[in-house]
Amino acid sequence: MKVNALLVSALLVSSGIAIWGIIDPQGLGSVSATVVAIQFESRGWFIMLEASALLLLAIYLALSKYGSIRIGPDDSAPEFSTPTWIAMLFAAGMGVGLLFFGASEPLTHFSVIREFSPDPKAASQAIFVTYLNWGFHAWAIYGVVGLIVAFFAFRRERSLLLSAPLLDVYGNKRWTRAMAWLFDFLSVVAIAVGLAGSLAMGVFQIQTGLAGVLEIPNSYTLTAVIFIAMCIAFLIPLRRDLGEGMSKLSNLAMCIAIALLIYLLVLGPTSFVMNSIVSGFGRYVFNVVPAGFSTTEFFDQTLSSWFQDWTLNYMIWWLAWSPFVGIFIARISRGRTIREFLTGVIIAPTLFSIFWFGVFGGIGVFDVLQGNGQLLEVNSESLDATTFALLQQFPLQYVTQIATIAAAFLFVVTSVVSAGFTLAMIGTGGNENPTPGIRTIWGVVLGALGLAMIIVNDVSLVRSIIALSAIAFVFIVPILVICLLKALSSEASK
Repeated sequence: MKVNALLVSALLVSSGIAIWGIIDPQGLGSVSATVVAIQFESRGWFIMLEASALLLLAIYLALSKYGSIRIGPDDSAPEFSTPTWIAMLFAAGMGVGLLFFGASEPLTHFSVIREFSPDPKAASQAIFVTYLNWGFHAWAIYGVVGLIVAFFAFRRERSLLLSAPLLDVYGNKRWTRAMAWLFDFLSVVAIAVGLAGSLAMGVFQIQTGLAGVLEIPNSYTLTAVIFIAMCIAFLIPLRRDLGEGMSKLSNLAMCIAIALLIYLLVLGPTSFVMNSIVSGFGRYVFNVVPAGFSTTEFFDQTLSSWFQDWTLNYMIWWLAWSPFVGIFIARISRGRTIREFLTGVIIAPTLFSIFWFGVFGGIGVFDVLQGNGQLLEVNSESLDATTFALLQQFPLQYVTQIATIAAAFLFVVTSVVSAGFTLAMIGTGGNENPTPGIRTIWGVVLGALGLAMIIVNDVSLVRSIIALSAIAFVFIVPILVICLLKALSSEASK
């Protein structure tokens, strides 16, 4: 295990945040919420501009002459099959979030928008906003950052670190070394904190589901049992080869999720849901670019707060996860062309997300439009209970609820495994196969951070903590993009 200043500093800071959250969870949450609110007020326009610019850049690179450049030597071949590759990147990037927000987010947007629009139009706009938050922009952020890391690691034979592009393009100088160290350090903190928030939300949802299925109190004891089981579950694959652990778990999680999706589509209001998906997809495709430039200059206070709490928060949330997902995607993407990489990373997960929210969100708004306010009422009280309330309206509710719990559990485990692997790579100077020992250490740190987020016990505060960890990347990612464009230009001139 290679121990260096970056590794020690990152472990100390990550552990310090965990200790702060355990000792004073509300203090950590309130400080994060205050700082993030200030940043959103002053720099919200820049965050939306950057997210949209990354999407346009991804489209340009995929369609340009650079699209045929292979990530690695010209004769290199992909390490994983395309289905496994997509399942792994998807499980790392969003898995548990889809289960948590599948029904709850569209209903939340609907409850806000209906104050300004008739219910049918509010339902349509709620689905559109959900697509905007989880679609092309999110995966473009992941895709571009992942491409940058992969290109310099495998094409230019640098390390799997965010610092590699800077050192490659501008040379090994004093200022580049200092900035490179800062890039890697901040990426570690953002990955650790961002993943911990996802772990906490997974525990919240699993806890709510188990309490309902087993008909037991939603207690601290249940939380502790779930948390301990989850820690054991992700520490075991962290000590095994990536192909043996992560790929099998992610494939299983995706199979369960797809089966659940098909079940609800067939037994639910199929015609309404499919009409909603088709029309919603059309509206999204033709309006996604202008919507990505939305800001709050003409919003009243209610809509402005809603926009910041959701769309703006998501964009910076994807930036927070971009070092983790980007480095991990880079690690599993050697041998693919830039066009193949960007197409797979951006289009496939976005289409699945649209279908997912179209089914879960479509069933949710259908329930409201039919005059039944049960789901909306549950959603206003507890976001993590909404999916289970929806499943209770279908046959075999116990089976589907258990399947949802299992999928959420597996998605959290695969996220932690991939994050632990990524953090270990960064902490050991970009080693593609860090030792099980260092991966286990990071697994323990991630568990401690997750415990801190669980103790905070407030989804909105958890999201603020994640957003705070990502603010620096609003400025780091454009620098990395400049490095990529310079490198591609020199590549094309050879």
